[in-house]
Amino acid sequence: MLFLTDQGAVDEMLRSDLPDDCFAYGRNYPHHFYVNGEKALVVRAVYSGIKDAQVKKDEVALAHFQLHDEQIRAWAQDMERQRQGQPPLPGQEHLRKIQLPPDWDEDEHKPPAPPPFTPPIPFTVSDLDIPQSFVEDMVVRTLYFKGNITGGQIANFLRVPFYGLLSVVIEQLRAQELIDIVGQVGLGDAGYQFTLTTKGQQRANDAIEKTGYSGPMPVSYNDLLASIRAQTIKNLVVTRQSIRKAFADLIISDLMLNNIGPAVNSASSIFFFGAAGNGKTSIAERITRLMGDSIFVPYAIEADGQIIKLYDPINHEAIDDGDMQKIDYDARWIRIKRPVVVVGGELTMQSLDLIYNENSKTYEAPFQMKANGGIFLIDDFGRQLMRPMELLNRWIVPLEKRYDYLTLVTGKKLEVPFDQLIVFSTNLDPADLADEAFLRRIKYKINIIDPSEQQFRQIFQLVCKGKKVPYDDKSIDYLIKRWYVPFSRPFRSCQPRDLLEQMVAMSKYTMEPCTLSPDLIDSACSTYFINFKDNQPDEANRARPSFS
Repeated sequence: MLFLTDQGAVDEMLRSDLPDDCFAYGRNYPHHFYVNGEKALVVRAVYSGIKDAQVKKDEVALAHFQLHDEQIRAWAQDMERQRQGQPPLPGQEHLRKIQLPPDWDEDEHKPPAPPPFTPPIPFTVSDLDIPQSFVEDMVVRTLYFKGNITGGQIANFLRVPFYGLLSVVIEQLRAQELIDIVGQVGLGDAGYQFTLTTKGQQRANDAIEKTGYSGPMPVSYNDLLASIRAQTIKNLVVTRQSIRKAFADLIISDLMLNNIGPAVNSASSIFFFGAAGNGKTSIAERITRLMGDSIFVPYAIEADGQIIKLYDPINHEAIDDGDMQKIDYDARWIRIKRPVVVVGGELTMQSLDLIYNENSKTYEAPFQMKANGGIFLIDDFGRQLMRPMELLNRWIVPLEKRYDYLTLVTGKKLEVPFDQLIVFSTNLDPADLADEAFLRRIKYKINIIDPSEQQFRQIFQLVCKGKKVPYDDKSIDYLIKRWYVPFSRPFRSCQPRDLLEQMVAMSKYTMEPCTLSPDLIDSACSTYFINFKDNQPDEANRARPSFS
């Protein structure tokens, strides 16, 4: 926080759009504004606020300002120590800040951060950190499913280096008379073609009995745990400046941003609630822009001899094309954007545990495991097939302890880190969905309120620009007067988009350019809204009589 003492700061504060983030006092007792996203406390305004609060006998406001007074006194004390060349007192190091220039851009001046984790290329079998016998089984299964292929092709399929690693395994399999050379394609040892011997066929059958997995060589469970710890979302920092950029294309109040930013920094849990159509899902999706960087996930992992497939092209967006010749890391991993896993009414209890495929004898990782390092959004919470309390009880341990337990068919339990921002989003009353004990475990409860009329107009303006429809403020006056005021209808953030889409569709039907004309507005609204007066439809929705 900056401490500003001159009268110019007071003038600047009064010229600024005062934020709604100082509880109830920002407008009644203005005393701070933002400089480059950093809060600036106006010292003169604080002491003026103390006097006003004393006159009004506003005990709550007075307590608020007295805390600011303590901050100012600590800052003044540190300024004097700094003038005397003394170090700051313990706990006051944060008071010595360098004020940034007005045109400072946080992202522009931020040095590129090294990736928190890059999986090193394995050069030997021991580098794989999985049992030697399992590696051999992977090779014989590959030959069983692929037929006669070269050592280089096996290496590419398993996504491991040939020389020094797979070549050693192949030699050992040959020594055991499990495989044999049947030809050569190209030069070098990697060009030898291999086939399974009779003994090798039996070994392959035994391997398939354990698991029918065929694909990239899995990584060890320990390596997965290390990667999650290294790529934790707890290291991400959201500032007032960065959140404004991430939400630049969304009309949203400063108060809402100031609630969302700290919630993301907490890397814990958020409960979005409020009326349908106000952008809860859109807000959750834009939170991912704040995460910015990429992470590595393995294609599959090996745990207790079992295979769990983790990479999911539906929920994970790959950054690299996976060409082994173009990457400088362990090819058993893939670099993705921090994941955003969204589930809705289709979510079941079964999908939150390891999903075992009896045919292939492999597991599919559950949603929350795929969401590690990113966001897990449970949309339409309360509309799932199971009762809300069943789902909530499932999350008690992960939310409290930050780890989850998953069970293999062997009965062994895996302790998996729960390193994600979990977001519950609902249109229902939270009190009807969860008890106080559970809501306490969700750290941030944020009400996504209806937009104001000004925000509603701004949203309409943005949507018109996107759809290349001329915006006319007088047309919105008509829309509000005709279709909102008479019915005390609340504004919803989705309505400008929905109404304009219907107007565009109607204009195509009538072969006229789409404008905000009263006819198109009435046409769209009459089929979009359902209005009831004394249990009868609004006159605009009634069937009109025909005259013959």
